[in-house]
Amino acid sequence: MDKCYISSINSDLLQSILQLLPLPSLLSFSMTCKSFNSIASSDSLWEQICIKDWGNHSFEALLSSSLSTMKPNWKNLYKKVRQLSSLQIHRLNQDHVCPPPRASHTLNLISDSLVLFGGGCEGGRHLDDTWLAHIGGRPTRGVIWQKISSGIPSGRFGQTCCNIDNALILFGGINENGARQNDTWVCHILPNLSLSWTPLDVGPPLPPPRGAHASCYAGPNRMVIHGGIDLDGLRLGDTWLLDLSNGWDLATWRKIMTLPPSPSARSGHTITWIGGGRMVLFGGRGPGFEVLNDLWLLDIASEAPEWVELMNYAPNVLGGLVPSPRVGHSATLVLGGRILIYGGEDSYRRRNDDLWVLDPNAIPTIKARVEISEPTNFGGRKVWKKLRPEGHIPSPRSFHRACADESMRHVYVFGGMVDGLVQPSEAFGLIFDAELHLVELVL
Repeated sequence: MDKCYISSINSDLLQSILQLLPLPSLLSFSMTCKSFNSIASSDSLWEQICIKDWGNHSFEALLSSSLSTMKPNWKNLYKKVRQLSSLQIHRLNQDHVCPPPRASHTLNLISDSLVLFGGGCEGGRHLDDTWLAHIGGRPTRGVIWQKISSGIPSGRFGQTCCNIDNALILFGGINENGARQNDTWVCHILPNLSLSWTPLDVGPPLPPPRGAHASCYAGPNRMVIHGGIDLDGLRLGDTWLLDLSNGWDLATWRKIMTLPPSPSARSGHTITWIGGGRMVLFGGRGPGFEVLNDLWLLDIASEAPEWVELMNYAPNVLGGLVPSPRVGHSATLVLGGRILIYGGEDSYRRRNDDLWVLDPNAIPTIKARVEISEPTNFGGRKVWKKLRPEGHIPSPRSFHRACADESMRHVYVFGGMVDGLVQPSEAFGLIFDAELHLVELVL
């Protein structure tokens, strides 16, 4: 019988090799013999796989959260995250002093604190207030808001705000007079749990003024914006990158040039970073006011960035289920590299309360750690999966805002427009919401 040289490899070295394998290959290895099964099932190996796939920050935050008082079984936890079949929604109590109802605001979590700014509210007013609530390590408990400032930045709605290097970067929006903005602001959290907004001096070229655009973190020191509505009320389809790699004083904007095809011009859509230079765009309202549910990938790390329309139509890939067209939804990156899509409205402004999970690694166009064509003990992967949450189910809503904590297991949702059928020409029927919800991945 030939000697098996694998069994003579140092166990630490073997584990470091195994954690680099695609999951089907690792499972095939484990079925070779009892000895290999024991090695491939070791908790230390699966702990390293979790760190590799989820990232150090999420792993440490998850470990220190209230998952369990005991050390988790990492293989079982990896399986639960991969399958992601259950959500629990909590309505969080807020102190009597809290942000008034609003929509098209911004909501971010930074330094264990929620930061909320601006938005539109009843009477057509555009808010200029900033609120802060310290969350700490107690995500499911109530929050106490502090109103930190008003007037800076100026009142607006439809702006975007991204976490970059322990700061918040805000861009654009629509002011009280309906004018579109193209200013850039930076917000720093201060040691006394306060914060400061300062304008970021960025020289030309600058993105054209806009509101109702989409933006996302795009890797260290970078933010991307896409689309929106310009000064003439027309929808845009351009993509811009803010580069902070040379420091705050030398920040630059540059337009990302891509070859056709590309997403149609749109507003009220989402763009979500999924790692490296890759981001996924979904939905929105197109140039003819049509509401969309198309899906696109952009990789800005490639030498020649290009948009790739993803397979949002193949029943054999999707299991026949896709979200309906929508605008004003939220899209949040959660644990396991999935994107949680929530709410939004259709072309008749009927609002949704559905929750969908998009798995970018299951899309054939994207290089996946796990090949979906190979069956595993963890089950096949679908691009889209509709989840039925338990707990307090919020009213259907659109133009709310959502953000995840460091563990990426908890997603906070604030505000938005709720209720009924509203025709585009009508001013009545709009109800702005001020509830704060927590969507928890049940593991």
